[in-house]
Amino acid sequence: MSYEYQERDVKKQPDRELTFGTGRFSGFCSATLGCLSLAAVLAYLYPSYLTTTDLRAVYDANKLQEVLKYGMWFSLFFGVITLILNKKKVLGIIGVSSTLIAFALGGYTIPVGPVEAKPLALGVDWLILAFLGSTIIFTTLEKLFPKYKDQPIFRDEWGLDFLYFCINHLLISVLLLIGNFVVAKFHWAMSDTLQGAVQSIPVIYQVVIALIVADFILYWEHRSFHEVGKLWPFHAVHHSVETMDWMAGSRSHIGQTIIERSLVMLALYLVGFDKAALDAYVTIAALQAIIIHCNINVPFGPIKYLFVTPQYHHWHHSSESPAIDTNYAAHTTLFDRLFGTYHMPVEHWPAHYGTTKRLPRNFKGQFLYPFK
Repeated sequence: MSYEYQERDVKKQPDRELTFGTGRFSGFCSATLGCLSLAAVLAYLYPSYLTTTDLRAVYDANKLQEVLKYGMWFSLFFGVITLILNKKKVLGIIGVSSTLIAFALGGYTIPVGPVEAKPLALGVDWLILAFLGSTIIFTTLEKLFPKYKDQPIFRDEWGLDFLYFCINHLLISVLLLIGNFVVAKFHWAMSDTLQGAVQSIPVIYQVVIALIVADFILYWEHRSFHEVGKLWPFHAVHHSVETMDWMAGSRSHIGQTIIERSLVMLALYLVGFDKAALDAYVTIAALQAIIIHCNINVPFGPIKYLFVTPQYHHWHHSSESPAIDTNYAAHTTLFDRLFGTYHMPVEHWPAHYGTTKRLPRNFKGQFLYPFK
């Protein structure tokens, strides 16, 4: 029996739009920059507890203080505009007060020195950099090439997904520690011969192999969470998103996140890829994980038949009957094609997202949902 595809109905929500001249855009900028500035100042004050060792090796803390300086002054600038233009003034007050507290704590003049590494630390630096970068890049893409033009940035449940975004980034050290623990338990399975052979291959080919290996693991992990009854409630949290954008991919139960990342880390470790190849894979995987949830309609051409794209993954999130339990892969369409779970009506996009049985709409309810 053929399925009748429908168009998604997205209504305008003027009260959620960041309209210029109303103080909403400036309010968002002030509150965001103010809160991030305060978080950054705290990270400079307590780097051993609020920054991640691996990430500190990548950025220059002194140069980032220059960025922090401009962020703090712009927060005050936008805050004043908001207090003048916006009747509610809440965002302006949040931005200005956060920035003033940041100044009182030392602002962008806190001395930068050696940092004692701690095994467990909150990834405040990772959260700040990831949020700023993602907001600038992916919000811009969603506004330039939107699939649904009337979908606002601050759509329903944006705050809930932002909370997931914060938790996922703050707990980066915990996730790495658990992943390393799992890897250490399988050290006996490591083959020097295999790892030597893999590392003798040019890095670019190692990256391709890493994508395929990770995709195979992710495919079966993902499929298991769909088709094994006791696992589905954990993954249902991710599927409870009913509006797709770059922030939607952050919604994931911590139980599934730990299992997923540990399995991929273990597989890549056992194969023995070169560090450069692993770094390239992690970068590609992180970007693709965000892009495929985006509210963007870019003509990917023939690429969409080979790699997972927004349209392809949006169908995985659809609650419409032909799309349920399809498109499990994270990177390529290879394993969905091989194992009969491929669904890609190229002329259509989903009309409905979410789960067929609605989950609680708050973090506590979703965290406890798999245990009930």
